Amino acid sequence: MITFGTLVQMSDQWWRNAVIYQVYIRSFADANGDGTGDINGIRSKLPYLAELGVNGLWVNPWYASPLNDGGYDVADYRDIEPSYGTLDDAKAMIAEAHELGLKVLVDLVPNHTSNEHEWFQQAIAAPIGDPSRDRYHIRPGRGIDGSEPPTDWIAVFGGSAWEQLDDGEWYLHLFDTSQPDLNWTNTEVQEEFQDIFRFWCELGADGFRVDVAHGLAKDMSFPDAGEAAELLSNAKTPNHPYWDRDDVHEYIRQWRAVLDEYGDRMMVAEAWVAPDRAPMYIRPDEYHQTFAFDFLDSNWDRDEMRARVAKVIETTASVDSVPTWTLSNHDVVRHATRYGLPKGTPWRKWLLDGPHDQLDAELGLRRARAAVLLMLALPGGVYLYQGEELGLPEVYDLPLDILDDPVWRLSGNTSKGRDGCRVPIPWAASGPSLGFGANDGWLPQPEFFSEFSMEAQQGDPRSILELYRSALSFRTDQLTSDPEITWDPAASPEVLSFERPGGLQCWVNFGPGPVELPEGATVVLASDPDFSGQMATDTAVWFWA
Repeated sequence: MITFGTLVQMSDQWWRNAVIYQVYIRSFADANGDGTGDINGIRSKLPYLAELGVNGLWVNPWYASPLNDGGYDVADYRDIEPSYGTLDDAKAMIAEAHELGLKVLVDLVPNHTSNEHEWFQQAIAAPIGDPSRDRYHIRPGRGIDGSEPPTDWIAVFGGSAWEQLDDGEWYLHLFDTSQPDLNWTNTEVQEEFQDIFRFWCELGADGFRVDVAHGLAKDMSFPDAGEAAELLSNAKTPNHPYWDRDDVHEYIRQWRAVLDEYGDRMMVAEAWVAPDRAPMYIRPDEYHQTFAFDFLDSNWDRDEMRARVAKVIETTASVDSVPTWTLSNHDVVRHATRYGLPKGTPWRKWLLDGPHDQLDAELGLRRARAAVLLMLALPGGVYLYQGEELGLPEVYDLPLDILDDPVWRLSGNTSKGRDGCRVPIPWAASGPSLGFGANDGWLPQPEFFSEFSMEAQQGDPRSILELYRSALSFRTDQLTSDPEITWDPAASPEVLSFERPGGLQCWVNFGPGPVELPEGATVVLASDPDFSGQMATDTAVWFWA
C-alpha cells in the first residue's frame, strides 16, 4: 500500500474539509416571478441547503451588471444587480445563512470589469495618454495607421482580444468585448480590490471564489502569443504572455494579507493551470484553495482518475494544503452527461456537433452516482454545483435563437457555449417553471426535468438526492478528521480503491463485470440502489472491512 498526503489537521480552518454548494443565482430560485433567480429566492432555499448537509454556499456574481456574461461583467462591485435584489437583501441572506450554520462565499471578478463600470467610462471619455486609461490596457494599434490590433492575442470566447475605440486606440479584453481587462501594475487597481475585499468581509462574507485567478498579470512588453488554442487550454503553456505569470502572485499575497486581518476568511482560486503549477497558488501566504480541475476533466477511466487524484493529493501536501475537488460548475458540461459520452469525446464541441445519439444518459447518471461517492470519500474540500444532487444532465438541445452565452456569438456560432448547464433548477414536479418561480424561467426547462425535481426525489431512498444527503451526513461524521489516504490494490485491477483513517474503504468498479467485496465487509453506502452484495460495473461502495 502507498500513502499520500500525511498532513497536520488544522481544525480551526473550516475550509480544509468544507463542502460548498455553488449557486448560479440566475437559475436557482426566482422569488418575484420575473423569470430570473434572485437573492430572496436563495433565502427561501437556505433550509434545503442546510438539510442537504453542505457547509456553505458560493454565489456567482450578484453585482450590478449589464449581464452580458452572466454577471461576470461587473459595473459596481459594491452594489447588487437590481434584478437580483438589493444590498439589504444580500445582508439578510448572509445573516440567515449564518443562523443555519452555513458559510457564504461571494464571487470576485478581478481580471476585468464591465465596459459600463465608471472607470472604463472615464477612460474612454478621456484624451489619449490620460492617467485614467492606465487602469486598463489601452494601447495604440499596429500598422502605419494603427488599424491593426496591438498583438495577436485571442479572446477566450473567440475572436481578437482587442477592440478598437473611436479615437483609434485599442483595449484588451480576454473575454467578451464588454469586459475590458484591468491593468494590475496600476497601484490604484491594486488598492481598489483590497478595499473591495474589506467591503464584503465587513458585510459578513466568509470567503471568496476568485474568477480567472491565473490571469491578471500580463507581459507588459505585449509580445505576440503565436497561437490560437481552445477554451483555456493555452493557460498551461509555460511563460504565456497573459496566463499564469509569476507576477500574479504579488497581487494574491496582497489579498491574503487583507483576509488575514479578519481571521477565518478564505479564498479559492479558479486557476486553469498545469498540475505542477497549481501548488504555487496555495502557498501559505496565497490562496487557501484551488480547484482540482484535472480531476473534473478526467475521463471515466480507473488508471487516469487514480493518477490524477494521487497527483493532486501529493502536490497540495507539498505546500501543507489539501485538495479541492469538484465535478461540475457553471462553465462546463454537467458530469452526468460527460460520463455518458464515449471516452475522449470533446464535450464542448459535442454540444453543437454531436452526434447526440452517442449519449447514454442512463450510463452517465449511474457513473455520476458513483463519482460523488468517490469524491466525497477523498480528503480535502469539495464544491458541488447546483442541481448535481438531483442528477441533472446537460440540456444540450436548447434552441440556438435563445442562447445567451457570449461564447456563441464571439465564436462565430461554432461553439454553443455554457447555457446548457445553467437551465433553471426544477424544484417541483409540475408548474410553469417546475417550482423555480411563478412564471417561466429565463431559459426553458425540458419536460423530463420534472422527473429530476427535488419534489419527485424527496424521501425516495433510491434517488440521487437521498444518496447525496446520506453521503454528506456520513462524511461530516466520519471523514473530516484526517487528510490521509492509503491506496489499496483491491481484488481487481479495474477497481479504484483506497482506505481512509478509521478503516473506511471506498471502491469504484470501472471494469466490465461485477466485483465481490472482501469477506466480512460491512456496507455503509452504495451508489447502486439495487446493490445486493456484488458491485456492478460503474458503481461505488463505502464499507468497513
